Amino acid sequence: MKTFLSSLGMSFAMFSIIPMPRLDWKKENMRYMLCCLPFVGIVIALVLWLWLLICRALDFGDLIYAAGVTVLPVLLSGAVHLDGFADTADALSSHAEPQRKREILKDSHTGAFAIIYLVAWFLLYAAIGSELSQTTEAILLLGITHILARGIGALASVSFPGSGETGLLATFRGAAEKKGSAVILLVWIALCLIGMAFISLLAAGISLLISMLCLVYTYFMSRRQFGGMSGDIAGYLITASELFLLLGVVVSERLLGL
Repeated sequence: MKTFLSSLGMSFAMFSIIPMPRLDWKKENMRYMLCCLPFVGIVIALVLWLWLLICRALDFGDLIYAAGVTVLPVLLSGAVHLDGFADTADALSSHAEPQRKREILKDSHTGAFAIIYLVAWFLLYAAIGSELSQTTEAILLLGITHILARGIGALASVSFPGSGETGLLATFRGAAEKKGSAVILLVWIALCLIGMAFISLLAAGISLLISMLCLVYTYFMSRRQFGGMSGDIAGYLITASELFLLLGVVVSERLLGL
C-alpha cells in the first residue's frame, strides 16, 4: 500500500499541478506511477463536472462553457502533455532522419510548427467543445475521455518499444513492472469504456475505435519516425486522443439526436 500511495503521489506531482507531499524519487516508489496516471483524469473529470454546474447556475453560453472545457484540463495537468505534443509535432514536421527528430524532441526551443499545431489544437478543441451539450451525461462522457486518454498514453509508454534514449520515460519504464502495469492499464481502459457504455453505447463504441486507431498509429509512427516511444510521444498521444475522443462524444450526441 505504501508503494502504491508513493506512486500515486508521484504521478500527481509529475502530471498535474496538485500539490503533493515531498516524496523520495526512488525506483521502488515509481513502480506504479504510470498506472496511476488515469487518477489525474478522474480529478479533471470532477472539475469539469463542477464547471458544468457553474455554467448552469450563471447561465453561461456555449462559448464560455467550451473555453472552460478546453482550458481547465490543460491548467490542471500543468500542460505537461501539451509540451510533448508540441515537441513531437515539431519533430514530425521536420521530415528529418529519426536521429535528428530525437534531437528536436530534446531541443528546449519552440519551433514554428510546434506553435502552429498548438494553436490548431486549441482552436479545434474549443470549437468542438462548443458543440457539446451542457448535460450531465455529456460532461460525464467528456470526463471519462480524459481518464481514457491517459490510460492509453500510459499503456503505450510501458508496452511499446522505447527509443533507447535516456529521459524521464526511460526512468519510469525501468521502474515499472511492464506486464503487470500493462494489465492494470488495460483494466483502466476497459472500465472507462464500460462506464461510457452505461451512458451511451454508441459513444463507447466510437471511443473504442478511436483509442485503437490512436494506439496503432502511435506504435508505427514512434518506431518508424523516432525509433521507439519517448515521453514526448506519449504526451502527443494523450493530447491527440483527447481531441479525437471529444469529437467522438460530440458525433455520438449528433447521431443520437441529442
